[in-house]
Amino acid sequence: MMKSFTSSLCAALLAACTSAPEAPPETPPAASRFADPATIDAAFPPGLAEVSFDSGGDRLNGHIYLANGAGPHPTVILLHGFPGNEKNLDLAQALRRDGFNVLFFHYRGAWGSEGVYSFTHLIEDVGAAASFLRAKAADYRVDTAKLITLGHSMGGFAALQGAARDPAIACTGAIAPANLGARVFAFDQSPEFEAGFRAYADSLQMLAGFDGERGVAEIRANAETFELQTLTPGLAGKQVLIVGADKDASVSLDNLIRPLIAAYEADPALRTTGVILPGDHSFSWSREALINTVADWADGCR
Repeated sequence: MMKSFTSSLCAALLAACTSAPEAPPETPPAASRFADPATIDAAFPPGLAEVSFDSGGDRLNGHIYLANGAGPHPTVILLHGFPGNEKNLDLAQALRRDGFNVLFFHYRGAWGSEGVYSFTHLIEDVGAAASFLRAKAADYRVDTAKLITLGHSMGGFAALQGAARDPAIACTGAIAPANLGARVFAFDQSPEFEAGFRAYADSLQMLAGFDGERGVAEIRANAETFELQTLTPGLAGKQVLIVGADKDASVSLDNLIRPLIAAYEADPALRTTGVILPGDHSFSWSREALINTVADWADGCR
């Protein structure tokens, strides 16, 4: 009996001595800037509000992502491209979690908004969106001194054009911006390119009153106004972000994006940030990098 007890005791002690030591408690990961808020403001929680506003006598449809807290919050006007299949709403959600309101809307004649679609209307619609936010600042907790225009592709064109016409907008960002002024040169150099643009525009049934013939005629008639490189006087004193993608087949990195960054960086009156990321025109495999790039830049606009 004693021998059996002793053997059992030795076996237990041996197991205890040879077992692996307890692992130290894991350090919790650092909270992400894009994490859901740990505490929700009961009086002013995050939200989503459907909105509509007037531009040139037509009603535009949209919605606004509201950040947590009473604010007022810096507010991004997020502008989609042509025709707007990529809406970048993952970017909108991330910016809201980072403390920004984000207004997203459809231009005149696009995706059910009233009116006729045109490139000139895009620019005017950005101004109408800014006016709407200023008028409704109390309703949507908007810091009207910190409005930011931000757009992708044709939306990047609209963001820069709109900011250049609004002295009160201090920050503007363009992701793979389409430079419509440079399109005239491309049309002249390549009839096939112009024919392709016309055919694509003709297929866009979600754009009311618009087709390839109208689009080409408008670009040719406004080549000087639509040139992004000449916007520097209107952008003086503003923070500007230009993001390009190294595999972009729609907006050439070497022919359009790098020259635009160089032109803006050459003007000391602009505070320009130029970034080249891996990706196609929609940054399909670099969304996290795109979101971080925009958020890092937007921190300077708070």
